[in-house]
Amino acid sequence: MRLRQLALVAHDLAAAEAAIIEAFDLDVCFRDPGVGHFGLHNALFPIGDKLLEIVSPTEEGTTAGRLLDKRGGDGGYMVLVQTADVESCRAHLGEVGARIVHEAKGTAILGLHVHPRDVGGAILSIDQAEPWESWEWAGPAWEGYVRTGVVSDIAAVELQSRDPRGMARRWAEVLARPLGADGLTVDLDEGAIRFVADDDGRGEGLSGIDLVSADPARVGQTFEAVGTRFRLVGR
Repeated sequence: MRLRQLALVAHDLAAAEAAIIEAFDLDVCFRDPGVGHFGLHNALFPIGDKLLEIVSPTEEGTTAGRLLDKRGGDGGYMVLVQTADVESCRAHLGEVGARIVHEAKGTAILGLHVHPRDVGGAILSIDQAEPWESWEWAGPAWEGYVRTGVVSDIAAVELQSRDPRGMARRWAEVLARPLGADGLTVDLDEGAIRFVADDDGRGEGLSGIDLVSADPARVGQTFEAVGTRFRLVGR
């Protein structure tokens, strides 16, 4: 199981795109018309073989719009992890009381969206793609848009909570992954999910992303964009 895609939500999609492009020299690879079903439009950026997505509401009453209001502005929205056996994951979700609220289906990909109240922090999607290296949500030619001059991979996502240890335990249970020795990290085969205290008063949510820096001299630098803390880390 690996971290494969992270989604942020923004009031102004164009402004959010510009901020990401300026900070990390990325390129938009796809705008998925399928998200219109949820009252959204979006933009996707490849970072190595991982994806960063920004969504923005196009109508009233969307889940994304309610999250913008609840957290007082732009920020994190969704965590997508990739599995090689989505049906085993489906059975496990039932065993641990995590409800599936939506099944995202493509030609060669299936994603199970877990009710955010059943995990906390973000919408969790568990997806299986065939073949493994493909990713239909990113469009038909996303590999051609990869730019790694500034950042080359997504290393970790950070979720904040008033009870980070409790949320960490729940994500570990739902994902059937061991909890790290610190009690605050769920390590995947690629990437990690880290849990921290809500120290900015915005409530629980996706609050930070670690990106692998292409320049070792920039490791440790931090940026804020789309209501999210970005940190450059080493490989």
